Order: sequence, then structure tokens, then C-alpha cells
Amino acid sequence: MGAPGGISMPCGLRLAAVVLGSLLAVSVLASGQSATTSLRGTITDSKGAVVTGANVMLDSQATGFSRKTTTDDQGIYQFLQVPPASYVMTVTAAGFATTKRENVVLQVSSPATVNLALQVQGGSVIVDVTAEAPQVNTQDATLGNNFNARQLTDLPSEGRDPAAILSLQPGVTYIGNTTNDQQMSDSRGGAVNGARSDQSNITVDGLDDNDQLEGFAFEGAMRTILDSLQEFRVTTGNYDAGSGRSSGAQVNMVTKSGTNSYHGSVYEYYRPNFTVANDWFNKQSELASNQPNVPGFILRNTFGANAGGPIKKDRAFFFVAYEGQRTADTAQQTRTVPTESMREGFLKYLCDPGSDPNCDPGNATVNVVSGGQAFSGFNVATLNPAQVASQNKSCQSELS
Repeated sequence: MGAPGGISMPCGLRLAAVVLGSLLAVSVLASGQSATTSLRGTITDSKGAVVTGANVMLDSQATGFSRKTTTDDQGIYQFLQVPPASYVMTVTAAGFATTKRENVVLQVSSPATVNLALQVQGGSVIVDVTAEAPQVNTQDATLGNNFNARQLTDLPSEGRDPAAILSLQPGVTYIGNTTNDQQMSDSRGGAVNGARSDQSNITVDGLDDNDQLEGFAFEGAMRTILDSLQEFRVTTGNYDAGSGRSSGAQVNMVTKSGTNSYHGSVYEYYRPNFTVANDWFNKQSELASNQPNVPGFILRNTFGANAGGPIKKDRAFFFVAYEGQRTADTAQQTRTVPTESMREGFLKYLCDPGSDPNCDPGNATVNVVSGGQAFSGFNVATLNPAQVASQNKSCQSELS
């Protein structure tokens, strides 16, 4: 029964309303953290005077994304919350020729500035602007580097792990996560400009991907496939208000999406065992034991595929990626093992005849021999099992 004056609602409809409201709330939060960028600039004429009321259009031929704005009274335009991609910028104004700037590459979390000068033209003429300097971030003081999809696939990385590439930044001290015991309890192994690795903020498409339990450097709660990344940026200093919650590196990764054309790839990286060189210490141990020089077994096999394309042109797209990895390693361990005489209960040690009165080869209680060339200036003393036991009173009581 509903409240007086209200409308009663069946339990199933109330539950559906709660679920829908929750999804909308999550959607609003996610959109507020979307991985985007921005573009601004000034439109002038050939003499440097600002052009007000000019129409500025930003188009992406790959996805059909389009956005339009006009310049203000100072000739300034700006596009906010723009998905990172390659765009074509077109500027039109009364009394001026249409000016088109192609290949405007906008990268995630890197505000860009593009200024254009229009030419006076009476007829219908389109001016294409090419071969200009790349966009430079002059809007804030953030420090960092962007990597695109081509760089991600061309740079070498162990096991195709993005973490190895994410660490290629100035001011980064990265010693790995699971290969060092100290890193398991000390997060300084992934420091960025002095900040601990657990102070880094990792986002994927604007969503939180931080591992709250371990907090390893450049490693989120969900492993990201290298071929599924479109680009990423690591901001290492001078973070702005939109960078995140942490004092360390701001790692912003953007995944690929489908476009108006079908595309995909299949890959496999295979590292067989016969190409592996033997470890130096393992080799010396084998040769000393009259064993063949055979390296430890190691196998790396990383394979995967991805595909993307349009569901509805300029409206909806799909992109899927899969990666598998098969590894098999022989772990080499260094252990201290007792000698044959120690296993029989005899204890040998070096002694100095100049300071130890019991270090005389003529000693009747302890077997002492010269150290020879191997231990010049020292003698080798040997205690038998009974003498070893006599050094420990509790051991003597047990023997008795």
C-alpha cells in the first residue's frame, strides 16, 4: 500500500526502478571521469586581427564524431571533453575562404592549441593547411608523455605487458613487482619523482583501475591487453585538478574502439627453448660436476587476436580482443649443502697458528693440518663427532 495521496507500485516494478536508477548513477559517475582531451585556439585574418563569429567544425572520419562551435569576441574557440583521435578541423567565416586543417591529432589528457589564419577570398575556395608544427600543450603545466598504438606495438616488452612501457618515463625508478621480495613490502620500487608506487593513479577509459590491495607500480587491478590500447599518457608531475586523487604518477589508458571500417589482427610471439643461453653460475656448476652445459628450460608463447568495425555507420561500433599466454620456466635456486665430511659428523674450520694455541699440527686433541697454498698462513682443524658434541652440554646429556 502506497503512502496517502501517493501511487502504489508493485514490488517488481520498484526493484526495476531501483536497478535503473543505480545504472543511471553509475553512468553519470563514469561519464564524469571519461578519458578525454581538449582543443582551443585563436582564429585571425591574414593581418593578425581576430575573427569573431567564425564557425569551427571538428570531424573524425573514422567514427563520424562531429562537434561545432563559434569563436568569441576575442576570436577564441575551444572544444572540451573530446575523445582522443585524429580529426579534421574546418573553419568558415563570412568574407573568408574556407580553411581546412587535416590530421589534427588529439591525445588523451594533453590539451592542444591550434591557431589558424584565414585568407580573404571572394569566391568559393578551400585552403588546406598541412605540414604545420605538432600541437603543444600551452594550457597547463603538466609533465608527461603520450604513447600511441604504433609505439605500443613497436616498442619491445617482456610478455607484451604494458607495464614495461608505462615505466619508460623520465624520473621513474622501476625494478619490477613480483621479481623482487622487497617490492612485496616496500612500494618504493616503482617510484615516480619520489612518490611511492602505491600513490599512482591508474585509469582505463576514465574508470578507476587501481589495485587497492597491492598497489604495485603501473599495474592495475585488471590486466590490460597491449593490442587493445589505443594510447596512454603518464603524467609524472605538476598534476592539474582533473588528474586524480593521488600524489604519484597519473596513468591514463584509452582502449581501442571500432571505426567505420573493419580491421583486425592475429599475432603470436613464440620464444622456444633452444634459443635460451645458459646462466653463468648454472653453467659453472654443471661443468664442475662433469655434466653437459644445458640451460634451464624456458618457454614463452603469447598469442591473440582482435577485431573491430561498425555496427551502424557513424553511430555504433564494436571492438573485441583476446590474448593468451603459455609459460614454462625452470627456476634456478642457490642452496648451501654440507660437504661429505660434514654429513659424517666431522667439522672443519680455519685457524690461525699465531693466535690460537690449539692450532698446532702437533696438537693431540684436535687434528690440525697445514692449509697449504689454498689457505696460506692458516691451518685446517678438524673436530670429530665426539669433539663436536662436547661443545654443547645439552648435546652431551642427550648422548649420555
